[in-house]
Amino acid sequence: MSTINADEVARLAALARIDLTPEETDRLAGDLDVIVQSVATVSQAAGDDVPATSHPIALTNVLREDVVGQTLPLADILAQAPQAEDDQFAVPQILGEEQ
Repeated sequence: MSTINADEVARLAALARIDLTPEETDRLAGDLDVIVQSVATVSQAAGDDVPATSHPIALTNVLREDVVGQTLPLADILAQAPQAEDDQFAVPQILGEEQ
């Protein structure tokens, strides 16, 4: 049994200000009817004992614990920098401001 007919599609198209040809209206009525029947079939498969869910697989946090670990010595790190000064990376001044 069809739940959506061409007249309903034409009325909705008029409300949405969408111009449809009669052929498009008939085709959309058939397509929408298949969609409605498919949703009804899925709804029958999922009974009241099946809880509603937004995702079939439970999502878990994938971030690791923030644990302080062993780090490299500061001298080894600064030795890799093009320029270092007062135990910090030295970078070119970009704003031209006096300090």
